[in-house]
Amino acid sequence: MKISILDLVSVVEGGTARQALDNSAAAARVADECGFERYWVAEHHGMEGLAGAATAVALAHIGRDTKTIRIGAGGIMLPNHNPLVIAEQFGTLDALFPGRVDLGLGRAPGADQRIMRALHKDTNRAAEDFPQDVVELQALFAGDARVPLQAYPAKGAKVQMWILGSSLFGAQLAAMLGMPYAFASHFAPDHLDAALKIYRERFQPSAFLDAPYCAAAINVVAADTDEEAQLLASSMDQAFVALRTGTPGKLRPPVPGYRDSLPPQAVAMLEHVRQVSTCGTVATVRAGLHAFKERTGADEVIAAASIFDQAARLKSLRLTAEAARETVHS
Repeated sequence: MKISILDLVSVVEGGTARQALDNSAAAARVADECGFERYWVAEHHGMEGLAGAATAVALAHIGRDTKTIRIGAGGIMLPNHNPLVIAEQFGTLDALFPGRVDLGLGRAPGADQRIMRALHKDTNRAAEDFPQDVVELQALFAGDARVPLQAYPAKGAKVQMWILGSSLFGAQLAAMLGMPYAFASHFAPDHLDAALKIYRERFQPSAFLDAPYCAAAINVVAADTDEEAQLLASSMDQAFVALRTGTPGKLRPPVPGYRDSLPPQAVAMLEHVRQVSTCGTVATVRAGLHAFKERTGADEVIAAASIFDQAARLKSLRLTAEAARETVHS
């Protein structure tokens, strides 16, 4: 099973952004050693608990501490940016880490509506321009002569571009442009099956890809016991609840019996948003990954998790890699 990592670069309570970035670099080293396919960082804004806002800068820090694993954005929220600037940033990353850089592109703002004012641009209009901005990025990397200003060092860079999505729009665009596609089912599971079906049925071969190639994300926490993994995952549960109630902050320590303390509507929300998850021992995670792979037929699985304790996080990565290896042989 090809398995990759999505990292939010979480800042824990009592911690700093520098510690979060160093912890992500250490996690990427372990992922590299364990044979994970790629290590992605997501762009978010206005959240003190997430340190990946300047995604290309975070990736440079991570790339320096890894050797062979692919690194990339999962994703860059393109409506927030000018395609030329993103081409320059990721062309620079490719110059530093040749043949290892991914650029996943999303249409969401990566924050609430305040980002429109903060960026001094109409991100709603920019979202409408998303398809043509993706094509412009492809042209910039290709050094297309029709582009009025060439992007250096992006011209000729071998950056692998992806379309990301949590709805059907991204699936349709990825299929039309013949690009790899990744679905954010770790927090938006509703359209997973329909999106992958549309992507495969409508895929048009391109200069980038001969056949459909899709990835799907799942929350994964692995530990020595199922109970310990569920406890570790309570930090992630708290983060989901805080976000949905408009009180996001730094990642909180695990809380025993956390879900039991919540009102029924909060429990229902958590069960819905986290229905694509597997938390437990190697055996439990192996079964969960296998079931997810069988359901989606994904070419690659992306494991997402926010774990408070760094040692437990690194152990979870190693156990997840073990579960994925055993899935191959099962």
